[in-house]
Formats: sequence, structure tokens, C-alpha cells
Amino acid sequence: MQSLPIGKRIAGAFGVLTLSVLLMIGILWWALDRIGTTSADSVRAQDIHSEAQAMEAAMLAQNSQMRGFIIAGDPQNIADYREAVDRERKAADTLGQLLAGDATAQRDIVETRQRMDEWRRQLIDPVIALARTDREAGRRLLLGRNEWAVRFWVDTVTPPLHAVRDAQGATMQQVRLARTEAMHTGMLTLLVGGIALVAATIVLSILLARSLARPIVRLTDEMEALATGDHGVAVADATRGDEIGAMSRAVLVFRDAAVAKAQADAEQQLVVDRVGAALARLSAFDLRARLHGFPPAYATLERDFNASVAQLGQAIASVRDGTSGIVENTAEMQAATDDLARRAEQQAASLEETSAAINEMSDTVRENAVQARSAQDVAGKAREDVKESEEIVRRTVAAIGDIERSSNEIAEIISLIDGLSFQTNLLALNAGVEAARAGDAGKGFAVVASEVRALAERSADAARDINQRITATVGRVRNGVDLARQTDESLRGIATDINQIATFVTAIAGSASEQAATIQQINTAIGEMDSVTQSNAAMIEEINAAVGALGDETATLDAQVGRFVVDDAPAPTAPVAQVVPLRATRPMAPPPPPKRVARPVRGNTAIKADEDDWSSF
Repeated sequence: MQSLPIGKRIAGAFGVLTLSVLLMIGILWWALDRIGTTSADSVRAQDIHSEAQAMEAAMLAQNSQMRGFIIAGDPQNIADYREAVDRERKAADTLGQLLAGDATAQRDIVETRQRMDEWRRQLIDPVIALARTDREAGRRLLLGRNEWAVRFWVDTVTPPLHAVRDAQGATMQQVRLARTEAMHTGMLTLLVGGIALVAATIVLSILLARSLARPIVRLTDEMEALATGDHGVAVADATRGDEIGAMSRAVLVFRDAAVAKAQADAEQQLVVDRVGAALARLSAFDLRARLHGFPPAYATLERDFNASVAQLGQAIASVRDGTSGIVENTAEMQAATDDLARRAEQQAASLEETSAAINEMSDTVRENAVQARSAQDVAGKAREDVKESEEIVRRTVAAIGDIERSSNEIAEIISLIDGLSFQTNLLALNAGVEAARAGDAGKGFAVVASEVRALAERSADAARDINQRITATVGRVRNGVDLARQTDESLRGIATDINQIATFVTAIAGSASEQAATIQQINTAIGEMDSVTQSNAAMIEEINAAVGALGDETATLDAQVGRFVVDDAPAPTAPVAQVVPLRATRPMAPPPPPKRVARPVRGNTAIKADEDDWSSF
């Protein structure tokens, strides 16, 4: 079993558990399917049983309603009898659909309907037809046929229906027994299968623990010992054919690699000590240090280190020879940067005066643009106010129109009330005439008819008065509508004039904005030139300072290079060149007044300077 892979062992264990679960699921599925089938059969049997009882109840109701009509003579009994007949036929149709596939039961239902029709023809229909004209004769007919009716009912009409009902009752009992048996089977399967599944899980867990957990713990101990530096640890499971054996063989590889690493560490420590000694000599400015006697694995390091130190010695010698020339060149560079800084300061002063003049022009144009935009905003506000007034007038016209329509509708309602008053007056008049014909018995009714007539006349008078007032109101409303429409037309004319004014003001504001933008572009360009010139002056000062610092650093570098020992001999002492001291930054002198003011230009075009200002540069 030790040669079997761990995955197959775990898969086999879970396969056994899965088969057990699938077997339980299959049995439970069969039990649930059985329960579902029996439940459907039970519901069908209950529906058939209920419909059979409903059909029998409707048949009994027909007999009861027929006897009630014979006794009381109430036509409602006839209506209830017809309803009972409909219920009986509907129940029979439903039973026919529910009993599809059961020819015997369907035949019983058909026989019941036929015999019930015969019972109605022989008894109920003749009795009811005779009782409509002579209830006593109908009663005698019923008493004469009563014995036949009872015997026919008991022996002929109800037995087929009772057979169907009893058969469905027996079916319901059988379905209940089958469902109970299926439930017991499912519960027993769940109990026994659960116990078996738990037992199988425990057994498989023990087997897996013995074949996997213990070897893994042992392998972990071996790896911990190897990690603590015990290179003589024994690996017990290296001969296994599964994954644990593979890991054990990997641990053997790690152990051999650790032994080899210990040997390599010893050689590396030797190399580190010798390299440290050579670096110590280099830190003391001795470039004669060399490495010797390295192991073969570090021969390349020895060769590269010695070559690098030799090249470094040559480079230091070259630097020592070139530092004196650098000191002389820095003095010439410093003189040139002094002259360039002075000319940049003069140029920056001229640009500053030009920028001030253009700023004044830009402020004037900008103020004109602001005033034009203010006028544009005022015109726009007036235009919005006119639009709001137009909208208010339109809503006013619409509201007055709604009032006019409502007035017309009220007039129609008043006309309807007037018509109703007239009809009420006629009815009251006819009632008075009928009360007069009735004599003393109709006097009270005559008084009521007189009051109703008087009320109808007052309603008609009030309706006519309201109609007249509404007619006058409608006329005034129409005048209001005409005035509102005239106001709307006037506001539209004002809005047109304001739109034209706003157009003119917008054009003026646009032109002013374009002029301000153009001058702003000119000012921006000159400002950029001034900024660039100032930056150039500052950069020249920085270059001057950097040249002085370069001279100092070159002198320092020459002194430092002189400390190195190259080619087994001390370096010759070279005279240090004197560096010209840094020129103190002079305060900027006020520039001479400009000869002429440059004309403003459009876009980003630079202002042309005199040729004489830059010829020497």
C-alpha cells in the first residue's frame, strides 16, 4: 500500500464514501418519488370524492326545492331548482374529466345522469308544471308518485354514484397506506445509511492516519534536525514509492547539498579575509595591493580585482596630470560669465519698462470689456424678464380660457337642473291629479306633491338666475382674454427690440474681449521674455558661482589625488594652481531711458532689439 500514491488513496476513501452517499440518495429518491406519486393519487381521489358528494347534494337539492315549491308556491324555489340542476351537470362534467381512463366509473356517472334526467321527466317536471296552475293538484300528483320516486331514487338513481364515491374512498385508504410505507422506508434508509457512513468515515480516517500522518510527522522531525545543522540525520522513508518517499529522497538531496555548502563556506571565508585585507590597503590610498593564492572557484575574482586596481592606478595618475589644466580654464570661464551677466541685466531692465507700458494699455481695454459685459448682462436680464412676462401672460390667457370653459360647463349643468325642475314640476302635477282622484286617502300625498312642485319651481328660478349671471361672467372673461392677448403681442414687440439691443451689446463685448485677449497675449509674451531674461541672468550668476566652485573643487581634487601611492613609488608633489576668487555680485545699475517704445504686436512675436546691443555678445 506504501507504493500507492497519496492521491489515489484519498480518492479511494472518498470513492467509498461517495458510493455510500449515492446509494442512500437513490433509496431516498425512490421513497420521495413514491410519496409524491401517492400524494397526487390521494389528491385526485379526494377531488373525485368531493365532486361525487357535490353532485349528490345537487340532486337532493332538486328534490327539496320541488317540494318547497309545492308547499309554499315561492318562485324562488324554481330558480333554486334550476341552479341545482346546473350544479349537478357541472359536477358530472368535472367527474367525467377527473375519471379519464376509468371506463367503469365514467359509465356509472353517465348512468347516473341519464337516470336523474328520467327521474326529473317522470316526477319533478310534471309536478312543477301542474303546481304552477294548481298547487293542490300538484301535491296530489306528488303523493301519488311518491312511493315510486323513493324506490326509483334508492334502487336506480344513486347506486352508480355511490359506487364511484365508495371506490374513491377505498383508493384514498390504499394511497395513505402506500405513502406511510414509503415514508418508513426512507426513514429507515436514512438511519441505517447514516450509521454506515459514519462507521466507514471513522475506519478510513484511521487507515489514512496510519499510512500518511505518521510518516509525515517523522519526515518533519528529520527536516527540523537538518535545519538545525545536524548533517548526519538518517532518512527512514526514502525507499517508499509514494509522495512521502519522493519528499524523503528530496531531503537526502538537501542534506548532501548542506554538506557541500559547509565546505564552500570555508573557502568563501578565506576569500573574504584576503579581500578585506586588500581593501584595507586601498582605503589607506595604497594602490599597490594585489590578491594571491585564491581557490580555483574564485580565480576569476582574483584576476578581475588585480586588473581593476591596476586600471584605477592608471586613472588616478591621468587625473593628477589633468587637474592643473582644469584650474587654468575655470579662470577664463569666470571672466566670460561676468561680462554675459552684465549684458543680461541691461536687457531685463528694458523689457521691464516695455511690460509696464503694455500693462497700462491692457488695464484700459480690460475695463472697457468689463463695462461691455455688464451692459450685455443687463440686456440679457431684461430679455429674460420679458420672456417671463410673456410666459405669465400665456398662463393668464390659458387660465382665463379654463375659466371660460368651466363657465360653459356650469351653464350646461344649470340647463340640466332647469330641465330636471321642469320634469319634477310635471311629476308633482300628475301626483296631485292622482291624489285628487284618490279622494280622502290621497290628501296627504297631495300636500307632498304640492310642496315638491313649489320646490321645483324655486329650483328653476334659481337656475335661471345663475345662468344669467354666468352669461355675464363669460362675457367679462372674454374681454379679459382679448386684453391679455394684446398685452402678449406688446411684450413680444418689446422682446424683439431687446433682442436686437442685446445683439449689438454682445458684438461690442466680443470686440472688447478680443482686444483685451490680444493685448494680454502681447503682455504675456513680453512677460515671458522678461522672465526668460531674468532667468538667464540668474543662471549666468549661478554659472559664475559654479565656475568658482569648480576651481576650488579642482584644487581639492588635485590635493586628494596626490595622496595616492602608484607603481610602488609615492606620487610627485605638483604645485597647486591659484584659482581666481569669485567676483562679488554687483547691484544692478539703473538702465538708461529707452529711446522709443515698441509698438504692440499680435500673437507671440518677440520685440526686435537693436543690433548694437548684441553685436559684442
